[in-house]
Amino acid sequence: MRDDHERPAAPDYTAAAITMLGVNLMWIFFVLWVLIGFIPVLLLAACINHGISRFELRYQ
Repeated sequence: MRDDHERPAAPDYTAAAITMLGVNLMWIFFVLWVLIGFIPVLLLAACINHGISRFELRYQ
């Protein structure tokens, strides 16, 4: 069996995942803006922000 101390550390993909989340949200919001208008996109963004805030408060 291999010694665990010889294994290299796993790469941290947190920054890349957060960046891709932002990129995906941008194109989804843009497509929704084109299809249904700006006000529903703002409401969706506010709902997502509220959900993230509630999630943060619950798991602090």
